[in-house]
Amino acid sequence: MNLDKGRARTAGVRLLMSWLLALALLAACNGPIPRSPTPEQPPLAEELLFYDWIEDMPQSVLDAFGAEYGVRVVYLTYEAQEEVVEEMRAGAVYDVVVLDNRFLPALIGDGLLAEIDYRNVPNFRNISANFRDMACDPSNTHSVPYNWGTTGLVVRSDLVEEPVTRWADLWDPRYAGKVALWRGERRELIGLALKALGYSANSENPAELEAALQHLLELRPRVVFLEDLEAYTAVPFLLSGEIIIAEGWSYDALEGREAHEAITYVLPAEGALLWGDSFVIPANSPNRYTAEVFLNFLLRPGIGAQIVHHNLYATANEAARSFIAREVLNDPLVFPPNADLVNAEVIQPLSPAGEQLYAGIWERFEAAAGP
Repeated sequence: MNLDKGRARTAGVRLLMSWLLALALLAACNGPIPRSPTPEQPPLAEELLFYDWIEDMPQSVLDAFGAEYGVRVVYLTYEAQEEVVEEMRAGAVYDVVVLDNRFLPALIGDGLLAEIDYRNVPNFRNISANFRDMACDPSNTHSVPYNWGTTGLVVRSDLVEEPVTRWADLWDPRYAGKVALWRGERRELIGLALKALGYSANSENPAELEAALQHLLELRPRVVFLEDLEAYTAVPFLLSGEIIIAEGWSYDALEGREAHEAITYVLPAEGALLWGDSFVIPANSPNRYTAEVFLNFLLRPGIGAQIVHHNLYATANEAARSFIAREVLNDPLVFPPNADLVNAEVIQPLSPAGEQLYAGIWERFEAAAGP
């Protein structure tokens, strides 16, 4: 997505508090220790397959890598990460993939992600220590932290009868037919239903998940799925008034506010959903060395800042912050105040039993909801 998912912070102590809170929520510590340089390196590949969100990575960065190293980066895009995981399990071949951290443990356990040779990624030192050694991938053996942000509500504030402040407002009958959700974001949909009911977004309690399913089924006749509109953002439909409230990310509000001041972003009072993305190299990539050189390039401070200026997501690249424009660092849609994160919750990996529970809930939702 163009800009997508972001957070805000302010100057001085408040800025630091917001940053530390968000980092703490992502549960990080230390990272890998780079080994000594390898004596010989294989030749670079002519082509690298890079799989990421739509318009997440600026083409200028990919072109710069190609110009410097003579490697053509093929930018492949997806709309839902669950599809990426299914493709990888089916044997699809990619060289570098951007994945939500919650998918990492299962893929690592199944041997689908390559170990990263940090002798070829010395710029890992630019990653904030607070983002390293996360529970989803201890020692960052298989992943390089990329960016992080929130899932919340994008609202056409001039068309609602009362201020929208909660996930529960999606169920307000006054907005029936004017609510939009992303069907492809399965964990987020189940998570927001759990949060609306006062439960954890990562609950594996069967009774709570059953309640969330029934809550979603109650909402289903009143919503539009944005995939059905062939959209990658809710903004056009918020501008037209077809949609009043949409599940979304700061991206939508950042894009929408340029066209209409009434398009706002709400971090729900029950607690926003937090996400974190990482770069990974699939185990079946035939170009691991070239992939590591590419990751090292992306971790340069100036390159990291270019990426932030393009997609407006908070970055794990600490060194890049010195190159990021102050108006971006101070934008509350990119780095939000810590007060808005008090009840925020990271979407965590599930246990094997939890995966089965969620899969069953989603199958029943799809069967009841129909096409």
